[in-house]
Amino acid sequence: MEDWNGLLAPYKQAVEELKIKLKGIREQFQRSSEHTPIEFVTGRVKPVQSILEKAERKNIPLEEVEEKMQDLAGVRVMCQFVEDINTVVELVKARTDFDIVEERDYIKRKKSSGYRSYHLVLRYPVQMIEGGVKKILVELQIRTLAMNFWATIEHSLKYKYSGQIPKEVEERLKRAAEAAFRLDEEMSQIRGEVQEAQKIISMKNKN
Repeated sequence: MEDWNGLLAPYKQAVEELKIKLKGIREQFQRSSEHTPIEFVTGRVKPVQSILEKAERKNIPLEEVEEKMQDLAGVRVMCQFVEDINTVVELVKARTDFDIVEERDYIKRKKSSGYRSYHLVLRYPVQMIEGGVKKILVELQIRTLAMNFWATIEHSLKYKYSGQIPKEVEERLKRAAEAAFRLDEEMSQIRGEVQEAQKIISMKNKN
């Protein structure tokens, strides 16, 4: 594989387009003074070094990475409440500008590490100057702020220990994951109060 920039260019375009579309949904909710299920949106294209490392780890030939590596392009939606995740999933499923090819609910069925998130793999069409439409895979992750905080820490530790996190640290991470989820559950209990407060602040700011 020589032209990585050429290969990854449509993935960068897909990430930017999806970020704009999801932020557009957020702005629509904000204009209506309703609670927005989307707190913020981020996205990235996997660095070449990470692609090479994963391809080697998963025994994926480089000429097959586009079809066998679902997270070359990744978009992440952060939500305030667990209930918002379901709302975002339904909003995404209702769209007709891409196809959903896989769905993984790591909230109902958390990973053994404690990881929680909702994943949708999209087949997203990118309009190319040459060759017309190219449909590529994009991984969409939807999670709460607490889930994202935990996942960011876990990712850093995996990087530090080259994927082999010491057992003691691993156990602490699992306990932290449960603590983060209990926080989400507590926030869900006062969701109505929080949303009402945010609505009052939004109305005040408009005036």
